This record gives sequence, C-alpha cells and structure tokens, in this order.
Amino acid sequence: MKFNNKVIIFILGILFLVFIAACSTSPAPPAAPEQVIRYNIGAEPATLDPALSSGMVEQTVANALLEGLVRLDKDGHPSPGVAESWEISPDGKTYTFKLRECFWSNGEPLTADDFVYSWLRLLSPETASPYAYQLFYLVNGREYYAGEVKDPASVGVRAEGKDRLVVNLKAPVPYFLALTAFPALFPVPESMVSRDPEGWTLAPGKFAGNGPFKLAAWEHNKQIILEKNEHYWDRENVRLEKLVITLVSDSHTELAMFENDQIDIAETPPYREIERLAQSGQLKVSPDLSNEYYMFNTKVKPFNQVLVRKALSLAIDREALVTNLTKGGERAAYAFVPPGVEGPAPGHDYRSLGEKLIEGFNPAEAKRLLAEAGYPEGRGFPVIELLLDDNQNHKAVAEAITGMWREYLGIESKIVEQEYRVYLNTMFARDYQVARVGWIADYNDPMTFLDMWVTGNDNNLADWENAEYDRLIGSAAGSGDRAARSELMFEAEKILMDELPVVPIYYYTNPYLEKERVKGVIHPSFAILAEFKWAYVE
Repeated sequence: MKFNNKVIIFILGILFLVFIAACSTSPAPPAAPEQVIRYNIGAEPATLDPALSSGMVEQTVANALLEGLVRLDKDGHPSPGVAESWEISPDGKTYTFKLRECFWSNGEPLTADDFVYSWLRLLSPETASPYAYQLFYLVNGREYYAGEVKDPASVGVRAEGKDRLVVNLKAPVPYFLALTAFPALFPVPESMVSRDPEGWTLAPGKFAGNGPFKLAAWEHNKQIILEKNEHYWDRENVRLEKLVITLVSDSHTELAMFENDQIDIAETPPYREIERLAQSGQLKVSPDLSNEYYMFNTKVKPFNQVLVRKALSLAIDREALVTNLTKGGERAAYAFVPPGVEGPAPGHDYRSLGEKLIEGFNPAEAKRLLAEAGYPEGRGFPVIELLLDDNQNHKAVAEAITGMWREYLGIESKIVEQEYRVYLNTMFARDYQVARVGWIADYNDPMTFLDMWVTGNDNNLADWENAEYDRLIGSAAGSGDRAARSELMFEAEKILMDELPVVPIYYYTNPYLEKERVKGVIHPSFAILAEFKWAYVE
C-alpha cells in the first residue's frame, strides 16, 4: 500500500504550526488573588455601638466600620482621619479640627455636628457608656454627665459650620489627640440612632459607618462580613474587598481552622501549642501594652478584707505561669501598669519609676496573712467562685491559679465560665466574687490603666474606693507637667497595689498566627486587636 504524499505533507504542516504556536505562546499570568481575609476574633461582639463597647472584640470591629478625627498609623501615632488637619492652642487646651468632606456608608454627609451629637451622647447618663469618663477632660464634661450642667452648649465641644470642630479642655491632656482615635469617641449617625435607639447596630440595613469597611452581614454567633466602603474618603488606599470575621471562642477549634486553611488569622493560639507553633516558625509575636489580672468584688465578704486579697496574691507563682504555661514571652507582673507605657518624658518608660510594687510568690506569708484574717489553713473560707469568659487559655491559667490556692492556702474554688457577652454583663452587674480580666491600653499613657479605679468610675468593677487615690489621679489629670503627673500616678499606683482590689498576674505579649499571603495587617500594641485599613492578600 502506498501513502498519499499530499496527505503526508498536509499533516506535517499542521503539526509544524501547532509546534510553533505552542513554543510562541507565553504562559498565562497568574490570576490576581481574591482580596478577602478570614479573621477569627474569638467571640460574638456584645455591641457595635462604640459608646457602649467595653472590650477589644467590639472595638476592633468598630475600628473597621467607623473612624474618628484621627486614625492611628502603623507606629501608633495619630494620622489624619475625618480631620484632615488640626491646630492646638499654645496653652494646650483648645483643639480646632478641620474636617474633610466625608460621608456615611449610606451616602449621607458627615459633618462636625455629628461629632458634637456623638460626644454629648457618650456623656449622657441615659447612654450609660462605660467610657463616658474619657470626655471628662472637656470643659463641663464631668458636670454634664453628673447632671450638674444641663445646657449641652456649655460643654467644651462645638461645631463651627459643617467642617470645623472646636474642643475646649479643662487642662492640657498630652494624649488627647491620640484619644480621638479611640472607638468611644467615634461619630455615630444621629438619623439612624434616633430612628431605632435599641436596634440601630443589629443589622446592615440599620447601621451606617464612616470607616474603611461597611457592615454587609451579621450571622450571630457565627460570622460578621464586612465589605469595602465605597463612600470612605480614603477608599483608594483600601485594597481589601471583604473581611470575614468568624466568632469561634474555642482556641483549639480556631487552631484547627487555621491549619485547615479555613481562616487566615488566628488571635488566640492555645497556650499548650505555643512551643510547637514557635518551633515550626508559624507563631508571630507582637508587643502588647496590656495585663492579665484578677479582680475582687470588694463589697463581697471575705474579699472586702485587704489581708485576704494579699494572701491570695502571695500564693500565686507568676514566674511558673509564664515559664511553664503561657510560654509566649509574657512577663510576670508585680505592678499594674505594663512596661512600654510612656512615662516622665518622651521615650522614657513609666515603669522606670519602679518595677515591683507587690511582693512575689511567698506561700508562708500568704498563710500567715490568711490566718490573721481569720482563716487559719483556709478553715472556714468559702469556696471561691472565679468568673471567666469561655476562653480555653484563660481557663488553663485559672486552673493553675486555683490549684495554687488549694495547695498553699487550703482554699477550694469553682471556675464559672460564661459566654463573652454574658461574662461582661455579669461583671458590670457586680454579680461576681473574683473575676479574670485583661486590660489593654486605650492610648499610650499610664492614665489608661489608672483612672478607671477612681471612685464611681463605670469601669471600676471592683467597687473599690480610696479618697487619696482619687485625689492623686485628679491632680495628675489636671497637670500639664509630664514628669510631675507621672510621679502623681506612680504614688496612686502604689496605693492600688497596697490595697489590691486587683491582683496583676502577668503582662501580655500578642502571640498570633497569620498566613504568609496576608500583608499589611497591623497588630497594634494598644486599643484594638488588629487594623485592616491597609491590609491586602498577596
């Protein structure tokens, strides 16, 4: 049989063309990554109302949805937010903010009047904000909150037209500009709040913000979905299209989700996995201006006795906790204000005034004090109910500490775990004996750890009272001399640590897990857990 030469030539020609095409075709460029980050925040936010928020969970979400006069940059310094510029008077008591053209996420314009409304709302007793005291620095701020001044026009905040906000302080406040980046001072939309005061934050259709993201969905106890806000003034610098916030409180489940690529960022890796994660190179650690402490309800017996509180503190081996349990670089705490907080001068650590204000582990002295309080060898001491939120890391520490109380003092304890929102409500209702608490700085100054313990402060959940402490903090708040106010705060902290309504346990670091493809997420050392304005996926 003979082959047809024309057919053979035709076939070879086709093959040659295919070969040339294959050789000359460049590989297709990789598809651009989807700009979505999945972030586990660890708990259902108790509220999205910035005036009512009291925890880092709420404030982190609020920081994505809203924006104040300034926004803190990656170094924690104030950068322009709604205010494009500002002037401070020579005496440090008058701030004039020039506002840029801004809009709420529903398209309505935002003006200086929105800040006046929001700040007066924060100060209103009817709002019952735990952070109302952050505006006591305003002229007549405290008096308006107390009902002694009725005229809102007498309070030191006013609008001059749509784009100028003038703030008058009683005395210079060195951190006031940074304080305006704190969620409690964010503006809220009066039209939506007045239309539905109780429910305006509960659903996307009711909520409007002015931040880099907008609320797209909230499946309670499951996830919150945020999308890029097309009305945000700086939207061109927001690369992320969607932020999916999962609400998983169990740290072991969170870790499994991270390792199975279900989330991109995990905030609370289990303490017992820290070493493995560090050795594998997955663990990341950032500084944190925060502390872990146990708080006593000083109105409940026997915790109303200083001797009892001191005995319980002396029976805690803090060094063992950070060495053998937490293992994330935490430091045992022997004072309340953590290291790294600015002190007598810029660049000077407040803790340089004194690092150790309480005695460390001393079980013999703890037994002696407990006996002096009327409970020798723990006899007759009631079972301690220790309140926690439902976080496995907090439970691990609580189990270790209650074991120490049992071993060294003969005191039994019952750990009471509650879902995060319920736990907050229980503390604010003062319906507890001893509670585990963590506090992160709202701004970089010792006052953020100390003014909360003034008599009557809404965050003074220990219900502790000390007139000399109140006087010292008041004097510090009214002082424009940085060194002098640091000394006043240090003297007040000595009183706090002598009476121990709160027992410091350790100073936090921030261990977390983050996928390598995630870029630009800022993990601040204070105020919030994470900043997503500049985040993107590579």
